[in-house]
Amino acid sequence: MLTSKISKVGKVVICGAKGVGKTTILEQLIYGNITIETEIHSTIEDTYVASVDTGKGSRDTLRIYDTAGLQGNVQLPRHYLTYPDAFILVYDPSDPSSLDMLGGIKSDIEKYKDKKEIFVIVIANMRSRQTPSDMSHLEHLLNNDAVESNLTRANNWCARERIKHYPVNAMERASLYEPFIQLASRLYPPATKSSFPQLRQLTQKTSKVDNS
Repeated sequence: MLTSKISKVGKVVICGAKGVGKTTILEQLIYGNITIETEIHSTIEDTYVASVDTGKGSRDTLRIYDTAGLQGNVQLPRHYLTYPDAFILVYDPSDPSSLDMLGGIKSDIEKYKDKKEIFVIVIANMRSRQTPSDMSHLEHLLNNDAVESNLTRANNWCARERIKHYPVNAMERASLYEPFIQLASRLYPPATKSSFPQLRQLTQKTSKVDNS
């Protein structure tokens, strides 16, 4: 809506293994111009700004820091762990190692959050590398079994950690909306109104007296 106002800016880091589709997700979410043929280069570091309508009458802005994909035992650089308000952890459900990596990232987040409440969500990118046309029928069936197993494992881990888990398809823009809307809603919950109007009026009067 033209009357909507941008109110706040939340700092979000998106991270995960190399090749899981972090940049593809952001490009599709914000610009909607990604297809199967789109060539995506490996990210070193980049920043995106998303204006999210959470249905509160105002738009909340997320400043999203896209990070280089991690490989092997390489950890997320410490400077990414100290300033964000939230983290988006992305994995490829056809690659169990990309899911295993998230446990270490989550542990590092807990270690460096310094008593600050940090929101974390997990995204399973269902369309990150191969498509069924790239595989034989048998490979496709085996891959489906592996994907289901990894999704179940991810669901169980997220339930234990009390974090939200969202399967998405980076090729389908609409599938990306819910995790980002929910993240913005958690970062910026609507202000609660006092159930005691006399108290609210008294507070306003006191404020006027203090400012006079």
